[in-house]
Amino acid sequence: MGRSRPMRVLHIISRLGAGGAEQQLRLLLRHMPVRCDVIALSGPGATAHGIRADGVPVIQLPLDGGRERQLTTVPRLVRLIRSGGYDLVHTHLYRAAVLGRIAARLAGVGAVIATEHSLGERRIDGRPLTAALRARYLAAERLGSATVAVSAAVADRLRDWGVPNRRIHLVPNGIDARHFRFEPTARAAARARLGIPDRAFVVGGVGRLVADKRFDTAVRAVAGVPDARLLLVGEGPERPALEDLAARLGVADRVRLLGEREGAVGPADDRPAGLPALLAAMDVLVSPSAEEAFGLAALEGLAAGLPVLHTVCPALDELPHGAAPAARRIAPGPAALTAALRAQAAQGPLRFPVPDAVDRYDITRGARRLMDLYDRTTTCGPDGCLRVPPANRMPRRGAPAG
Repeated sequence: MGRSRPMRVLHIISRLGAGGAEQQLRLLLRHMPVRCDVIALSGPGATAHGIRADGVPVIQLPLDGGRERQLTTVPRLVRLIRSGGYDLVHTHLYRAAVLGRIAARLAGVGAVIATEHSLGERRIDGRPLTAALRARYLAAERLGSATVAVSAAVADRLRDWGVPNRRIHLVPNGIDARHFRFEPTARAAARARLGIPDRAFVVGGVGRLVADKRFDTAVRAVAGVPDARLLLVGEGPERPALEDLAARLGVADRVRLLGEREGAVGPADDRPAGLPALLAAMDVLVSPSAEEAFGLAALEGLAAGLPVLHTVCPALDELPHGAAPAARRIAPGPAALTAALRAQAAQGPLRFPVPDAVDRYDITRGARRLMDLYDRTTTCGPDGCLRVPPANRMPRRGAPAG
């Protein structure tokens, strides 16, 4: 059964700040050969402005106000979906996955895909994994055609929850490495703008300032490395606590919280204060997270030629040995990170070639895999993509994500 017009896809996402899921959506929109619209269940955010600048319409339906407001959002979503005449609805992040699947089915859309960006061992999109939350998630998941896991670790967790293997599809997050390429002039300019001496040892962290990212570990570790500086790129509820911790440890003058910065998704972000320039200013990237669904920041660091120290990173842990020689897994906690940073500082500034790991996660590969799933889901019939050929089903448990 073919289509007489180009496919129309609606993306529904919980928020459009500068987080990894949001940046991933913007990147995919640039590489998907279909007409797309976006609905964000939040107020304005950095990535919303960027997506609009790329020419993709964005509608914002803030959910602030509790469960009653969420229930009134579903009818509005249904009306928007029906008026758009969409062939497929694709949801991102927890709230959008639950409400978007319900609305899409009520609107009569037969193809509904959800990408699971943030399912951890104990939390999903920052929410504790309670029995009630899990029940709501699974009930909504049954309304969809397919669930996309961004890593083999996420696929394993979905299976453990009881999501049938035939409904799980592995499409790892992607990266456009060109925009992170290291330039010495960018390093000098970024350091001059930040007031950082050329020879200073600079540690960097990128991500939402939430408890699971454990950036407090980075603050404590930098406090144990004489004259080291820390740049944290991101925003979130832990910002006041991190500022207080830096003050208590006497390193407030060596810790900079730089707020949200858009990732490198195209020329519009190649400005001096953007993430690529800040990565150029760093000497090492740290990711001390308690858990990760993928670990996009680590790949961005590797694309910039940085050594990367991480505790949990499925994007790297699921690759063959030696695929990312500049990355090193360390034990959790400030002591292990402090020791690793001291060793890194003693080596002086280093820049590494972009490893094979980055090529494995090229955004064009992910876009092709997702487009293939779109085509199969919209042509499989009322059961969505349940009847996929065996070769397209999920690999065995723990298989590499590349």
